[in-house]
Amino acid sequence: MHTFQELLTLFELGETKKLLFLHISELDGLHVPPFQPEIPALIWGLSAGDADSLQKILQTTYPDDFSLRIATKGKQVTDLTLNLLAAENPFCEVSAVYLPPLEAGTSLSSFQEIVAHLRAPDGCPWDKKQTHRSLRAHLLEETYETLDAMDANDPAGMVEEFGDLLLQIVLNAQIASEAGQFTMAEIIQGISEKIVRRHPHVFGTREVSGVGEVLKNWEQLKEQERKESGQPEKGILDGVPLSFPALNQAQEYQDRAARVGFDWHEIDGVLDKLMEEIEEIRQAETLEERASEIGDLLFVLVNFARWQKVDAESALREANLRFKRRFGYIEQRARETEHPMREMSLEEMEELWQEAKRVGL
Repeated sequence: MHTFQELLTLFELGETKKLLFLHISELDGLHVPPFQPEIPALIWGLSAGDADSLQKILQTTYPDDFSLRIATKGKQVTDLTLNLLAAENPFCEVSAVYLPPLEAGTSLSSFQEIVAHLRAPDGCPWDKKQTHRSLRAHLLEETYETLDAMDANDPAGMVEEFGDLLLQIVLNAQIASEAGQFTMAEIIQGISEKIVRRHPHVFGTREVSGVGEVLKNWEQLKEQERKESGQPEKGILDGVPLSFPALNQAQEYQDRAARVGFDWHEIDGVLDKLMEEIEEIRQAETLEERASEIGDLLFVLVNFARWQKVDAESALREANLRFKRRFGYIEQRARETEHPMREMSLEEMEELWQEAKRVGL
C-alpha cells in the first residue's frame, strides 16, 4: 500500500496547492464523483475490480478522452485516457488514480459565483435589476425552448437550453439569497430530502410491484407530509398548476384520478365515450354548446392518449411540427414552380402534401 507521501512523489504533486485525497472506499455505492471536478483529486487504495466501478463513476462527469494518470502496485506511473482505465491489460494492478482538474466553469459552485458576480455592485446593470417577477417570462421562454430541443432530439441544443434553464434557477436563488429568503443550498437540500423520502422503495425497505404502486405511494406520502406540516387538506387535483398547458393539465388530472381508482376498467369505455362526445357535438345547437362539447371531446381524447401511454401534449406538439414541415414544403414547391399557393387548387396542394410525406417530412 502506498503512503500519502509516496503517492505525491510518484505523481510529482509536491507543488500542488489544492488536492482532494480520497480512499476508494469513500466512493462505495456512489454513482457520481463526490467532489468538484475543477479540483484535482487523487484516489488511492484500489484493488482488483475497483477500476471498473471507478471508471463508471467518473464517466458521469469527465469525458471519455479525459487524460489521467495511474500508479500500479509496482509503483509504475502511466498516462492514459479515462475510457482505458478499466482495461484488463496492462493496467490490471491499478492502485491509485490522479485526476487533473477539469477546466474552469464545470461545477455548480463556480457557476453560482459567476451569477453572484453578475448581481454584485460591479456586475451587470440588467442582472442587478431583476426580480422573481421580472424573470418569470424568461423562465417560461427558456422552458419552451428546452422543450423544442428535446422534441428535436438535439443533444447540442439540449446542452445549451438546459444551461439557459439552469441560469434561471441559479439567478432566482441568488436574488432570494440576497433578500434573506432562501439559498441554493436549501433548494438542493429540499429536493434531495423530498426525493429520498418519496422513494422508500429505492432508499428504504418498502417493496413495490410496479409503476402504478409507485405513483399511489407517492400520493400517500404527499398527503402524509401535508398532515405532518399542518397544511390544510388538499384535493388530489389541487396540486396541478392552473398555468399548465391545457393538454398537460387534462392528462395530469386524469392520471391522478386514476391512481385512486376513478378510471375506466377497459379502454373500450374510453372509445365508447369518444363516440358519445362526437354525437353530442353533432347535436349541439348553439356556439356555447359546441364549445362545451368540443372541450369534452378533447378531454376524452387526452384520456385515450393516456390509456395508450402517449403524452398528449408531446403528441400534439409533434403533429404541429409535422404540419409545419409539410406546409413549408408546399410553400417551397410553390416558389420553385412560380405557382402561388393562393392560385393552387386544394387537390394540387394535397398532392404536394402527399409528396412531402413521401420524402419523409
